[in-house]
Amino acid sequence: MADDKTVRQTKGGFGASPVFFTAISTILGAILFLRFGYAIGAVGFWGAIIIIILGHLVTVPTALAISEIATNTRVEGGGEYFIISRSFGLKIGSTIGITLYLSQAISIAFYVVAFTEAFDPVFRWWSASFGFDMPRQAVGVPALIILAWLIMRKGADIGMKMLYIVNFILFLALFLFFIGPAIDPGGDLSRAPGNNFTLFNSDKIFVWFAICFPAFTGMTAGVGLSGDLKNPGKSIPLGTMAATATGFLVYLLVVWKLSASASQADLSEDQLIMARIAVFGSVIIPVGLAACTFSSALGSIMVAPRTIQALATDKSFPSQRINLFLSKGKGKSNEPVNATLLSFAIALVFVMIGNVDMVAQIISMFFLITYGTLCLISFINHFGSPPSYRPRFKSKWYFSLGGFLLSVWLMFMINPLYTIVAYIFIAAVYLFVEHYNKDEKGLADIFEGALFQLNRRLRVFMQKHKSSVSNEEWRPSAICISANSFERDKVLELMKWISHQHGFGTYFHYIEGYYSRQTYTESQKVLNQLIERQKGYGSALYIDTMISPSYTSAIAQVIQTPSISGMENNMVVFEYIQSNPEELTRIIDNINLAKAGNFDICIFAGSQYPVRNRFGIHVWIRETDEKNTNLMILLGFIIMAHPDWSRSQIKIFITSTRESDAVKEEIKERIAAGRLPITLANIEIIILAEGQTVSDVIRVHSKHAGLTLIGFREEIIKHDAMKFFSDFHGTGDILFVNASQYKEI
Repeated sequence: MADDKTVRQTKGGFGASPVFFTAISTILGAILFLRFGYAIGAVGFWGAIIIIILGHLVTVPTALAISEIATNTRVEGGGEYFIISRSFGLKIGSTIGITLYLSQAISIAFYVVAFTEAFDPVFRWWSASFGFDMPRQAVGVPALIILAWLIMRKGADIGMKMLYIVNFILFLALFLFFIGPAIDPGGDLSRAPGNNFTLFNSDKIFVWFAICFPAFTGMTAGVGLSGDLKNPGKSIPLGTMAATATGFLVYLLVVWKLSASASQADLSEDQLIMARIAVFGSVIIPVGLAACTFSSALGSIMVAPRTIQALATDKSFPSQRINLFLSKGKGKSNEPVNATLLSFAIALVFVMIGNVDMVAQIISMFFLITYGTLCLISFINHFGSPPSYRPRFKSKWYFSLGGFLLSVWLMFMINPLYTIVAYIFIAAVYLFVEHYNKDEKGLADIFEGALFQLNRRLRVFMQKHKSSVSNEEWRPSAICISANSFERDKVLELMKWISHQHGFGTYFHYIEGYYSRQTYTESQKVLNQLIERQKGYGSALYIDTMISPSYTSAIAQVIQTPSISGMENNMVVFEYIQSNPEELTRIIDNINLAKAGNFDICIFAGSQYPVRNRFGIHVWIRETDEKNTNLMILLGFIIMAHPDWSRSQIKIFITSTRESDAVKEEIKERIAAGRLPITLANIEIIILAEGQTVSDVIRVHSKHAGLTLIGFREEIIKHDAMKFFSDFHGTGDILFVNASQYKEI
């Protein structure tokens, strides 16, 4: 199982500070310097505030979820991937891990492309001096090469050393920006600062949200250093939450400062508008932009290779050669050399594209999927309440659920087509991973705890609110016990039909003997075999085993067993084969035991013939079947809902000793009132000739029926029951029915 694996990566000695500084230098990065001025110019002050709030309504629950999950498990190399895979299992972990890695690798390119914008004065000088524009790639590609060389040569340590310098420059730039004066409009009132406070353009808010959202994703940048942290369970929550809170506050202040210091026209025309506001802005803002973008790119190129290295270490890819190549490390800290080369290659492709806005929107989609998944993990852990989930840092389930729902909603608001494509891509990757990792934890295992809690709460709720159920709400909750599960399986088919759509069924395989290690082992083996046989048939039947020293004690145990459906069992199904009527003895001996609990009784008499569904279900009604009539008709309707009977019909036979249209009219009214799919042509009255018995008529008319339903009264059990049940030889499968009380159709 993926939970038992460990990502073999040697721990470093970093604390919470690198997590904070890695995150904050990424949060307060390219988008802050290059695009928030444009965003305010496009959507106004309040529009920008909404973008910040929406972004943090996703990132804050994600930060809380990461902090929570990180304090519940031993976090190792791979950061967010490790958290996902150890919570969701290898299949889901690998699926999200691959998309996470791609978003991190593309982020390298994004920050390098943004880094080139710091050289805007150089590009303008070149254009003015030589008469043509220098391509941005002339700076971006060498910057990426230098970045990769630094990481390959120096490893993570160089990144940590640069972080402190970068953050000093970053906060100095912000300080000089905040104390800077407003832009002088020069007598042009249309360019007077402050008009942004009344502007709000909702039409473009999701476009600009997609462009600006990568600014907030930096809060998870420090999580990727998990393999190099001394105590990830402490450092990740502290560093991540501190960076998230600091980033939120700074963004609010920056939006206020930009709105108060520049006009809408100025904000919309100049991407480096902060340079015109800050003290020494023409120098400090480009330097700050270069420092934070280079640092963010450095952080991404440290994190992305470690994610895919962890994926390869977990053998997530189908090729052993690929896993070995990407998991290969160097030195005591296991630096991901080959994974870095791959990340560099992917980043190079997007650097060559060179469009900040396009790359930002791609990153937003990838990160929203990842963050939504992390929030979903946290919610499921809260709802499922597994005993092993004991985080030292605790969030609230509604924060996590809100973060998940909001991330999905935002993706659709940004671009529904891209959202659908993204989820199709996720599904395709999952199916690919599942194909090569069949034995690992998957989707069914993920929701097991949540489904357990949901089922438990529903059952308790139903028990507490149980009232006298009206007859019209009746539905079968049948139980059957048989020792002949492998010799004859027709009764399993019957139970499957009953429980398909309108009812619920529980089948017990009976093992005669006392409860012991030997009989328990046998019961588990039998149970697994029966479950395997039911797979692939779309069966809704619940299967279990029952160990008991006698058939009577087994019946007593079964009828007292609560139904897992949440409603009480109300029907007992016995079974025997017509060729061995001696089996009836023990059934007859135990009918009164079941009747003591007011159960409806069904006795299935299997024939030697295969099931002949196409010949339909025959329901036989006699003058003495007043209490049984509606139950037989309802059972016929319920069984007919199964696809096995899709080409069949229910036919009702009414036997009488005299001509009477009143009985037929009564049945017609019941069927019409109950809206049952039984036509009048399928209702037939049979007048018994003198000396002719009902069994004689049934043997003639229902010889080839797929299933024949016949009612019986309790008096029959007391008087010659063996003769009654054995008097239908030559007929196909029969279900004898006795209702405990009258049922409304």
